[in-house]
Amino acid sequence: MADYPQLDLDAQLCLPLYAAARGVTRRYTEALGGVGLTYPQYVTMLALWDAAEPLTVGEVGERLHLDSGTLTPVLKRLEAAGLVVRRRDSADERRVRVEVTERGAALRSEVAEIPERVWHDMGLAVDDALRLRALLDQLLLGLDASTSA
Repeated sequence: MADYPQLDLDAQLCLPLYAAARGVTRRYTEALGGVGLTYPQYVTMLALWDAAEPLTVGEVGERLHLDSGTLTPVLKRLEAAGLVVRRRDSADERRVRVEVTERGAALRSEVAEIPERVWHDMGLAVDDALRLRALLDQLLLGLDASTSA
């Protein structure tokens, strides 16, 4: 491979990102088993808990980097579990707003320790996890900018 060092597997960014993403998702899935949430449901609830008011499906999708076709089944399952309510926007019936129920709000305290527990299980100190998050945010911004260009 001396002719193409850029193709050396150990030089690739994509492989460790892919493997890490799968591993992190698996760790969160294990940690969430006790509260009955899947990983996609968990991150959806995080987006909704962060919001000061109900979000549209599109706004949730933007926060999670997901399209509505992927997000809608997750929202349907969360609604069936009594954690969210979906309603047509009175100002624009084409939009659907998603609101956390009391039961969904109560779940927040049940999962509050999960991020630090998962970071610890992965061998990351809180400071390291926050630095990694900042680098990944930078990567996502670059990906978004190159996609829209």
